[in-house]
Amino acid sequence: MTSKTKPTPKSKTKSKPKRRQAEPGERKPILIPQPTRIQSAGNKPKLIDEYIGRVNSQTKAASIAHMRSPAGWIEPGQTPAFDEFTVVLKGTLRVEHKGGSLDVAAGQAVIAQAGEWVRYSTPHEGGAEYIAVCLPAFSLDTVHRDE
Repeated sequence: MTSKTKPTPKSKTKSKPKRRQAEPGERKPILIPQPTRIQSAGNKPKLIDEYIGRVNSQTKAASIAHMRSPAGWIEPGQTPAFDEFTVVLKGTLRVEHKGGSLDVAAGQAVIAQAGEWVRYSTPHEGGAEYIAVCLPAFSLDTVHRDE
């Protein structure tokens, strides 16, 4: 004799769907095969190669770009809605702010916080090469450049 089990009555309240955990091997690193060259702002052409960000990887959480700016380059001031972490690899990057300015040399770094007015330039011979990381990712809508 087989016994039949009655189905349990469904709850009248809806439960939230459970987020499925990724199984081992389902998620994997994403290779970024090359950067995208981004148009720069400023009085002279600056090379911006975005590796991670809204343009190259469709990443909104952060952007990482390799910058190379010539001597005498200066960009408009800005009050971005993102934090910017910059590591200078070669040369000197000048960072003007409401209280003065900082010259950031090769091997040094600077943090510009969201909501703080800054203006970047490379006034010295040889310009500068640096890596910029923005959290969240850089966007023209959130950089808030001076008019």
